[in-house]
Amino acid sequence: MADEKKEVFDALCERASSLFGKDASEFSEETSFKELGIKSVQVSQITTYLEDKFDVEIPYMQFRRKQTFGEAVDYVVELLDM
Repeated sequence: MADEKKEVFDALCERASSLFGKDASEFSEETSFKELGIKSVQVSQITTYLEDKFDVEIPYMQFRRKQTFGEAVDYVVELLDM
């Protein structure tokens, strides 16, 4: 995993662990948002956290369509590279 991708993944896991009451080590790139029962407010909290941490704008609806942590991380990394 490239440095930038790992950094985004770690940040996502860190935020998700506090939102879902799980240890960050329990998440993987295959972790499904649907399995976690993610709610709109949690998606918003995750995108806001990542926006603040990486100084990037993350379109909510595009992020919401991502099924797994891996897809979400790839999407954020794409935005960072723009």
